[in-house]
Amino acid sequence: MPAASDKYILAIDLGTGGPKVALVSTSGDVIAHEIERTQLFLLANGGAEQDPDDWWGAISTAAKRLLARGIVPSQDVVAISCTSQWVGTVAVDRSGRHLMNAIIWMDTRGAPYAAQLTAGRVRVAGYGVTKLRKWLALTGGVPSHTGKDSIGHILFLKNERAEIYRQAFKLLEPMDYLNMRLTGQFAASYDTITTHWVTDNRDLSKVRYDDGLLAMSGIDRTKLPDLRPTCSVLGPITKAIASELGLRDDVQVVTGTPDTESAAVGSGAVRDCAPHLYIGTSSWLTCHVPFKRVDILHNMTSLPSGVPGKYLIATEQDVAGACLTTLRDNVFFAQDELAEGPPPADFFDRLNQMAAPVAPGSGKLLFFPWLNGERTPVEDHHLRGGFLNLSLTSTRAHMVRAVFEGVAYNTRWMLQQVERYTRRKLDDIHFIGGGADSALWCQIHADVLDRRIRKVRQPRLANARGAAFLACIALGYLKIDDIPKRVKIDATYEPNPDNRKIYDELFREFVGAYRSNRKMYARLNA
Repeated sequence: MPAASDKYILAIDLGTGGPKVALVSTSGDVIAHEIERTQLFLLANGGAEQDPDDWWGAISTAAKRLLARGIVPSQDVVAISCTSQWVGTVAVDRSGRHLMNAIIWMDTRGAPYAAQLTAGRVRVAGYGVTKLRKWLALTGGVPSHTGKDSIGHILFLKNERAEIYRQAFKLLEPMDYLNMRLTGQFAASYDTITTHWVTDNRDLSKVRYDDGLLAMSGIDRTKLPDLRPTCSVLGPITKAIASELGLRDDVQVVTGTPDTESAAVGSGAVRDCAPHLYIGTSSWLTCHVPFKRVDILHNMTSLPSGVPGKYLIATEQDVAGACLTTLRDNVFFAQDELAEGPPPADFFDRLNQMAAPVAPGSGKLLFFPWLNGERTPVEDHHLRGGFLNLSLTSTRAHMVRAVFEGVAYNTRWMLQQVERYTRRKLDDIHFIGGGADSALWCQIHADVLDRRIRKVRQPRLANARGAAFLACIALGYLKIDDIPKRVKIDATYEPNPDNRKIYDELFREFVGAYRSNRKMYARLNA
């Protein structure tokens, strides 16, 4: 039960599937939460969009329902802290009204313009050398050739939605759009702005727009929001929001962070090189580091994190948990069945039960999780997923376990490069996201990675918990060093040495299959 002396943070976590809204005490306990769903629009030309009004309606509904439960007095809510899907673009006018759907992180329509922007006479990994040096030196990264970065979205708008670009007062990340709705302020934090690739990130205490990078990108500075320090107080909520949610009008809003950064904090792995693994729709394996470094060959770099003064290694597996959703919707159920009603609520539990009796290695059936291309450890938007070595003796259960294992093989591939990047072995990996709720997946990762896996309590709420922790730090209730002891571990999974041989063999074949087939993928999907 909440203590009478506790104050509370209303934490908003806007994922691709919809928001989670949680009440978190200033001691770091998640008291309660509510979930809503939002719609995703996938377009035939590589577009991926969502309606910002749908976001806001879902957030408002969940927040009102949560506060109406009366678990804590509304007057004890002292702050709102948001985290959200990253690398998206919302074009808004001067009143804050969006001019079109938000372009989100899966959208590739900016790819040709990103390729033009990054070109040069002498190239390394497809990038003009002179431009490459400047981007890497100042930002720590480079625009993705996939067009999925914010800069790719903006270039798409400028070239193919010129009227929207012209009308736009500001081009906001989803995170910063939410804060604008809450406070009326058009602002970005040092970390949310990163993937525009127009900021000098060498001094984390004073990230700033760089005139040379802006000129090189062709983006109008006036259309970008002013910058505020990470983990700082943006200001109070508007009177309209206070009235809508039934909160005091002196409730403060914190700059907040993208989901990757908030998850890193909410995982409890905030010390240097303490790793965490997230599996939701997508996946990553990363850690905080005190240095700025770039590995362009494996699409990894150090970017400003949610922890003031620290960088976070940027990694991304484009599709992970969504592989199970695809399996459900395209293998286990026909589209006409889904049209009649949603699949069973316990369907993913059934998948775990189905896969658990299958021997490790799934009868040497391999699954490749590259359903939307890949980012780390190879950036290749031509890649596609599928099964390899399917036979007449392969069952549905084999296929399900192969999906679990295929995601883990890709995680091991990432881990190899992250360990080379940090120059140390990473163990005691904190596991968060919906994937961590599967004991089977936890053990598979321990076995495939040959590393100890620690399942964090309430793993699906790590982002909201991280956002609340950062609000507590900004308001003076906590310090960064307090966080590891405030995050509880539910279970620890040790690698099973009996499974080492089969997983080593199949991991070699997994990587070998990529190398053998990448040219075919390029031909088929160019």
